[in-house]
Amino acid sequence: MKIGLFFGSFNPIHIGHLIIANYMAEFTDLDRVWFVVSPHNPLKNKSSLVNMYDRLEMTRLAIENSEKLEASDIEFRLPQPSYTIDSLTFLRERYPQHQFTLIMGADNLASLKKWKNYELILRDYKIAVYPRPGFENIQLASHPSVTLTDTPLMEISSTFIRKSLKEGKNVQFFVPDPVLKFIDAKNLYS
Repeated sequence: MKIGLFFGSFNPIHIGHLIIANYMAEFTDLDRVWFVVSPHNPLKNKSSLVNMYDRLEMTRLAIENSEKLEASDIEFRLPQPSYTIDSLTFLRERYPQHQFTLIMGADNLASLKKWKNYELILRDYKIAVYPRPGFENIQLASHPSVTLTDTPLMEISSTFIRKSLKEGKNVQFFVPDPVLKFIDAKNLYS
């Protein structure tokens, strides 16, 4: 089975994430997409993250009615901060029957050379790249392992959602209802 791995903090998950994952599952050669919830991305500030189990639960709630999307907590069992190459190696060993493709935004592709062992990622894995505003001409875009997709351009971010929630704004059309109810019930991001 061809599995797309969509790594992220999902702090919180929002419709932009869901549209990207759904596009990858329906309009590429991938069979399924796993949302790999990262406890701590080494390139991000950990203090702005809510509890990893809350982020995992929000992800599960967001995709509960989808046949092709799954939430994964595999990085919860790996050393932190989470390095993509370590997670990919772990997944390949645990699920040798699957072929894994890394899903990332063009902004991440632009900074891929800062990642731990990025050469191994390019050598051993396919990368499906979705567009991000301001990242049109990227050096690695022509690499044989990289496929640029026609995923709709999403200009929504978790940072925008968190800021809006903190300001008391209504974000009901940016975040799935079950996720918004979870955020309200736990008083997250206020």
